[in-house]
Amino acid sequence: MDIKTASALRRLRLVSAPEAVSFLLLLVCSVLKRTTDFNAVPVMGMVHGVLFVLYVIFWADAWNRAKWDLKTAALYFVLSVLPAGGFFAERKLKREAESAVIASRARNEGIVNA
Repeated sequence: MDIKTASALRRLRLVSAPEAVSFLLLLVCSVLKRTTDFNAVPVMGMVHGVLFVLYVIFWADAWNRAKWDLKTAALYFVLSVLPAGGFFAERKLKREAESAVIASRARNEGIVNA
């Protein structure tokens, strides 16, 4: 994995958890808006919207650089629209990055031709 691909995956990973948190907070704010006088939906909606747009941009970049198949790319996109899916995406991306580092080290040491 080259440095640009690793950077793209890292960016996607770094935005996935905050995007998931903002989604959950937006849901809580929506409930509070309907049950109390507290209305933070406009603010949380904007925060979540910005984070979601960043997620989609970083997802498209990671898909392009990592050469994911359609199934993997669709999985990461579906995780972005589920309330807690960003946490699962972050964990999966972390595992993918760790395995890429291990494979890269093995190639550099001549252990495998991966």
